[in-house]
This record gives sequence, structure tokens and C-alpha cells, in this order.
Amino acid sequence: QVQVVESGGGLVHTGGSLSLSCAASGSIFRLNRMDWYRQAPGKQRELVAGIAGDGRTNYADSVKGRFTISRDNAKNTVYLQMNSLKPEDTGVYYCNADLALDQRFSYSYWGQGTQVTVSS
Repeated sequence: QVQVVESGGGLVHTGGSLSLSCAASGSIFRLNRMDWYRQAPGKQRELVAGIAGDGRTNYADSVKGRFTISRDNAKNTVYLQMNSLKPEDTGVYYCNADLALDQRFSYSYWGQGTQVTVSS
């Protein structure tokens, strides 16, 4: 059974840093694209950062220059380093992993989310 689990959330003051991890486990053939989303109270879930299988990255304009996404394929893990945090970065952060279970089929999996709270 495939699982995607986030970790690393918490409470931090404005200007602080946090590092999130998202680990995929189970019978995985290949880790394809992995993305970080966040959802603030009363708002829609939004894409924060993504990293393709070849390592290409993309970021929301609101986090460019502050957040860095990276991956470790050997560990089936993606990371999100968040620096210079602002109160508007507060929300539940979700990992979405596109995983190939064999050479033919890939599926999208969501983690359960991890809370990030930035106090002013």
C-alpha cells in the first residue's frame, strides 16, 4: 500500500524558517512529479511549489526567493525549505505525489497535511 506522509510543520514567528518533508512509501516504481500545496482557512487550496522528475522546479509568485523545493529520489522524499516566513504563509501544507507503480501506470496521491502557523 502506498502512503504519502508530510512532516515538519509547526509554529514560527514572522521571519522564521521551517522545513517540510514529504515521504512516499510502499511499492513504488518511480517518483514522478511532486508538488506542495497549501490551504489557508476559508481559502482554496493553492499550488506553492513543484518539482518535476527531471528536477525542474516552479514556484508561486508569493513564495519565490523564500521557499526552495528539492527531492531525494533514493528516499522517495521531497522537501520544502521555507525562509522569511510571513503570516500569510499560514495554512495546512499538503504534498501531492505522482507515483509510477509500474512501467505503465501512474497515480496521484495526497498526504494528510501538516499545519504551518506564522505568528506576527
